[in-house]
Amino acid sequence: MKYCSQCGSKTERKIPEGDNRERDCCTSCGLIHYTNPNIIVGTIPIKDNSILLCKRAIEPRYGKWTLPGGFLENGETVSHGAFRETLEETNTEVEMGELYSIFNVPQINQVYMLYLARVVKDDFSSTSESLEVEFYNEENMPWEELAFPFVPIAIKNFFADLKKGEFPLTTHTIERKK
Repeated sequence: MKYCSQCGSKTERKIPEGDNRERDCCTSCGLIHYTNPNIIVGTIPIKDNSILLCKRAIEPRYGKWTLPGGFLENGETVSHGAFRETLEETNTEVEMGELYSIFNVPQINQVYMLYLARVVKDDFSSTSESLEVEFYNEENMPWEELAFPFVPIAIKNFFADLKKGEFPLTTHTIERKK
């Protein structure tokens, strides 16, 4: 950040008094500009032991399959954001279940929060964000065509938990290999 969003003056990177991290600080009004991780919300939409996936119509990972999800908006709860993103990407409403997985992705400053959700109607369809929307079970899952590292982890965990009949909340960290 070069300029303060409050007064327009130049900023400098420094550790503010009482803090322990470098921040962008305004040289004029003194405002400290905090940059915090983005929250990504989504669902694992299920019906008859299958998961509803979306083929991405947008970058990144255009043409790859993923779970419906996206950025949490200001003024939303996590579950409302996950419901909205699922509707936007699948064109169907879901019955929201419990929070199922949290993924920390520190190198890109993101936290993913996925809910279990039940698809209640077969009215899903492609959208401006999804080229295709299809159900996949464990046997026909397009494993080699999944978009992001968290997706196969969440899906494999879901199918393992389905066999056990228990769906505990899990937390994962995905770090780029060095």
